[in-house]
Amino acid sequence: MENSKEIINDLEGLINICNDGKEGYDHASKATESIELQGVFLKLSAQRVSYAQELKDHISVHGGDFHNNDGGVMGSLHRTWMDFKQIFTSKDDVAILGAIDTGEQAAIEKYDRCIIDYPSHEDHLEMLKKQRFGIAEALREIQALKAQFEKR
Repeated sequence: MENSKEIINDLEGLINICNDGKEGYDHASKATESIELQGVFLKLSAQRVSYAQELKDHISVHGGDFHNNDGGVMGSLHRTWMDFKQIFTSKDDVAILGAIDTGEQAAIEKYDRCIIDYPSHEDHLEMLKKQRFGIAEALREIQALKAQFEKR
């Protein structure tokens, strides 16, 4: 039973990270005037909703139930920082992309901690790896966009 509790706690942490990403992307889509960035942000927000649902479904396999759709404390702090940044940067796309870059790196680190704990997460390791890969791809896309917008 203790192992199931640990697994559920880890998965809840990942759901919080996904919810934070969804909220961050939603905020970012409203903070930019770039139609290109809005499309990317909304696509990645939807991806995080999907990831969170997969994780919630797996929590139920382990006898848990998850109802928090607001993200974690660190995500709230990150969103607050991003909101603060928006006020002073006047819809600065490079600053928005930089804040997202930071959030995506934190998400990858959280996934890596669960993936390294292979024995605890063996029954859903492939799902975690797939989601981590998707976040890493999103990070590469954000970094490429940031480089592109820095040249403007």
